[in-house]
Order: sequence, then structure tokens, then C-alpha cells
Amino acid sequence: MIGKIVKGLLGASALCAFTIAAHVAQADVIDDVKAAGVLKVGVKADYKPYGYRDPSGAIIGIEPDLAKDVADKLGVKVEYVPVVSSNRMQFLEQGKIDLMIATMTDKPDRRKVVSIVDPNYYSSGTNVLAPAKYGFKQWEDLRGKPVCGIQGAFYNKKTGQEFGAEIVAFKGTAEAYAALQAGNCVAFVYDDSAIVAKTKDPAWEGYEMPLPTIDDAPWGLAVQLGETNFHNMMGEVITEWHKSGRILELETKWGVANTPFAQAMHEKYK
Repeated sequence: MIGKIVKGLLGASALCAFTIAAHVAQADVIDDVKAAGVLKVGVKADYKPYGYRDPSGAIIGIEPDLAKDVADKLGVKVEYVPVVSSNRMQFLEQGKIDLMIATMTDKPDRRKVVSIVDPNYYSSGTNVLAPAKYGFKQWEDLRGKPVCGIQGAFYNKKTGQEFGAEIVAFKGTAEAYAALQAGNCVAFVYDDSAIVAKTKDPAWEGYEMPLPTIDDAPWGLAVQLGETNFHNMMGEVITEWHKSGRILELETKWGVANTPFAQAMHEKYK
């Protein structure tokens, strides 16, 4: 009986120690960033105007500006770490970044891997960039045709399985855009928000976004699983972005027409 009691006490002590350690680890996330004096944020470097490189090579755009807001709030410098769809969650899991703001659609399976923060900060749908000469009108027009995509993008599966396109996946957008211009694909399936910006670029004259946008879905920024304090802080930050109209302001700054999502969230939180 005494042995059972001792074993029970040891088990309870171990559980208590684990719980305390977990809370300490969570509290250390923000403390570690402040101690290091830098916040490492995973952002896109190939997705104009949300995250891309300027002529000097510096990463700029809407999401880098949002990342800078967070660093300013913490009183530290910001370090932009370029990520792509296929590695952004892994970078967060591995601790290569502290925060990820990288055009990631909020999906239930992704919430099992990283801690996506509510409320969502942005939204977009799926469409294609294609030469106007093809005259595409419906998604079924892509059946049996090679369509460029990005590795790890959720809409590749639907475009291939439901609409019959033959997906040719690339690691980054630069390769996909080059393949499209070279005629290796008849279209590039991607976020409509990025495609709209591309169609306004003189270098892409003759290209269009011809199909009805589908699967409009919110974007989620994320921290590591278990980072409760940082997660909660980011929820407050996003809410303030919507309340103040910061997202609308950045859309205007970077040449994006104010989106219905950003307008609706501002109305909700102001």
C-alpha cells in the first residue's frame, strides 16, 4: 500500500513538473525573442504584393509590413525568412522562424501541425492566370491540359481530380510563371489575389484571370503548437489590425483594391 502511495505521489510530482515546464516554455517564447532582440518571421519572397523582393533584394510587401508591426510591438528588430508553400510549416515546427505570415490558407489539417491564430487576417480564392488566346471560361476547360501549380498548394488536388487538369508542380512561383510564359502550361492555378496583381503588370499583357473564383478561404498566420502566450498576443494584434483598418491601409499602400474580407472585418471590429 505504501509503495502504491509513493508511486502515486511520484507520478503526480512528475505531472506537475511537466505542466510547470510547459508553462515556462510557453512564457519563454516572447521572452526569448526579446532577449535575442530579433523576431524571425517566415514570409513569401515571390508573391507580389504580399511578399516579394525589390531590386535591391530586400523582401517587402503587405505581409512583411505586418511582421514589422509585430516586431515593433515587441520592441525588437524583424528578420524576414523567405519560405514557400512546401516548407513554411516545417520551418515553424523546426524553430527556424518564430512566426509565419505567408499567404497560408487556414485548413483544419494545418491546425494540427501549427497553431493558427484567430481571427484570420486575410482571405483569397482560387483562379488561374492564362493567355487570353485560349479563351478559357469554365474550370472544365482545363481538363486534360497541363496546368502549372505550386508544390504543397491545397488547390492542386481539386484542380487535378475534380476538373481533370494535369498539374505540373513547381517549388516556387518564379519557376511556375516562367513555365507558363514558355508554353509548358496553358495556365497557372494560384491565389486570385496574386493573379489580379500580375494581370496589371505590363510584362503580362495578353494574360487574364478568366475563370470564376472558387474556394474563397481565409488566410491564417501561425506560431508553433503550444505557444499559448504568443498565440494569444497575436490574436490581440490581428484584432487591432482589423479594428484600426491597418489591413485596408496596407492594401491601398501596395496597390490592392480593398477586399470584401478586409472591409467586413474592419466593420466587425471597429
